Amino acid sequence: MQGTADGFDYGALTPLAAFLMACLGAALGLRCVVRTVHLEKGRKAAWLALGAASLGCGIWSMHFIAMMGFRAPDASITYDAPLTLLSLLVAIVVVSVGMFIVGYRGVAPMTLATAGIITGLGVAVMHYLGMAAMRLNGDIAYDNLTVTLSVLIAVAAATAALWAAVSIRGFLPALGASLVMGVAVTGMHYTGMAAVTVHVHSAAHAYGGESAASLVLPMLLGPAVFLLLAAVVVMFDPLLVAGDEREGSRRARAAF
Repeated sequence: MQGTADGFDYGALTPLAAFLMACLGAALGLRCVVRTVHLEKGRKAAWLALGAASLGCGIWSMHFIAMMGFRAPDASITYDAPLTLLSLLVAIVVVSVGMFIVGYRGVAPMTLATAGIITGLGVAVMHYLGMAAMRLNGDIAYDNLTVTLSVLIAVAAATAALWAAVSIRGFLPALGASLVMGVAVTGMHYTGMAAVTVHVHSAAHAYGGESAASLVLPMLLGPAVFLLLAAVVVMFDPLLVAGDEREGSRRARAAF
């Protein structure tokens, strides 16, 4: 049996939850990078690392929340645990590379393009590595044109996010940038899923591995707790708030 897989088995629930998780990771990543602008350089690496880990966890969690709604006709889907964990590591590492490049080198066109390409390709690798972790009683095929489009979306989203991280100041502009990033990253995921076609061998055949419920849900708990802790650190950091206030005061004085 061959057919296009369904990514909306739970209707709008999984896309909405995935979008919110992507927005949370983007928001925390942006706020952490803003923190590096206002304080001494000695602590810049720690805040960039926290921002990169937050954004990477948000993107990875978005992917696997969305995958909870993935179904294929007459196919039993499980996941390979080592590959699933590797996809999380890839997400964090490549986002870290992009964050550190723009955090220390700024957003000159060539620097931003390099960081955006590296990060975007890493996000795409995370997505397709997560897909490679799937085990089902069939074969997965991809439409090359749609896959290419998903990679281009990932690069564009990563470039925009890195630019916003060091260029946008203030809570409301950063919130808007986080929402845009959430739309872009989630759009990349579902564009990639639109490229998928599944050929099922036999409905009776069972594949080894962990089911989505038994593997993905417990794995999501760790990144979710990390994002919660990162949010607490960012929200209750008084110097970050003071830095935003100083920026606002400078803009107000410049307007007059």
